[in-house]
Amino acid sequence: MRAADRITAALLLVFAAAFAAGALRYYEYWGAGGPGPAFLPFWLGVAMALLALMMLVKALRNPQPGRAWLPRGEGLRHTLVVLGVTASFIALLKVLGMILGTALFLAALVRYLGRHAWWVTLAVALAAAAFNWLVFAHWLRLPFPEAGIWIF
Repeated sequence: MRAADRITAALLLVFAAAFAAGALRYYEYWGAGGPGPAFLPFWLGVAMALLALMMLVKALRNPQPGRAWLPRGEGLRHTLVVLGVTASFIALLKVLGMILGTALFLAALVRYLGRHAWWVTLAVALAAAAFNWLVFAHWLRLPFPEAGIWIF
């Protein structure tokens, strides 16, 4: 696990530095009226770089190899199910639309991972999809991917 921690920390550190540098390169840090569009992304990059550096130092100081970082058995099965359901959600987004896709995505995960009763699964899926629509499509008026073909 330590090798994975070292690699992850190093990659995050490089990404954070590039993120902060990119903010300064492409946007103005300070404008006439105060902080510019680069202000927040720059400081987020700096904070992320500091956290990655702390993670790297901690991983380098610990000589023990740690546990294997890939899940096994049921943990691996759960990971593969989440990845498969997520990939299916993304692939079918234009066909099903955001609302139905969200409901099916959550229903699959709640039912499989949580092993909840069907009424709980449906309640969570429908409530989350309705909340998703209410906040983003209705209140914020953001365009949602809509179903390309209707089965009904």
